[in-house]
Amino acid sequence: MNRLFGAKSTAPKPTLNSAISNVDTRIESIDVKLAKLNAELTTHQQRLAKMRDGPGKTAIKQKALKVLQQRKMYESQRDQLQQQSWNMEQAGMMQDNLKNTMTTVDAMKTTTKELRKQYGKINIDKIDKLQDEMADLMDMGNDIQESISRSYEVPDEVDEEELDAELEALGDEVELDGIGETSGVPSFLMDDAPPQFIDEPPQPGKVKEAAG
Repeated sequence: MNRLFGAKSTAPKPTLNSAISNVDTRIESIDVKLAKLNAELTTHQQRLAKMRDGPGKTAIKQKALKVLQQRKMYESQRDQLQQQSWNMEQAGMMQDNLKNTMTTVDAMKTTTKELRKQYGKINIDKIDKLQDEMADLMDMGNDIQESISRSYEVPDEVDEEELDAELEALGDEVELDGIGETSGVPSFLMDDAPPQFIDEPPQPGKVKEAAG
């Protein structure tokens, strides 16, 4: 059977990168040949420009045409190889993109699995209860702060305008009673009759003697 169909090849299969490398090597070899042909064609053109018409010029012209024909053939072959290389490079990019996509999908699957495990340990009801407790504590704290910072204002039944008028009247009385008197007691604190706990009213002469 092996004689008829040949033995099974054990050589490693060529990879896409190795195939691209082989094609690029062939393209470089063709570029070297094209450079030689271009140099030879330039020489023929220079000689033709200096020669007169005749059999010699015709022979050189035939050589130049043959070189030009070879150059076109190599250029066509190079173009084909470059297209092949480009096609393989595109296939390689598609392969790399597919590998990256598969890697991304696998990572997303692993991440999703881990997230499910982590979120499965969280009790939403406990979190909601904790939030409610925090809100109650915040309300309680606000009530305490509001109570502590409460100001003691004048009762509603007291008219502030009346208080201002009375205060202004008291100030006027103090100023009028203080003119020409040596006593420091305001008139509104003195009464026509002495207090009941005093037996006799003070005599001005005795008060002055005691003061002297």
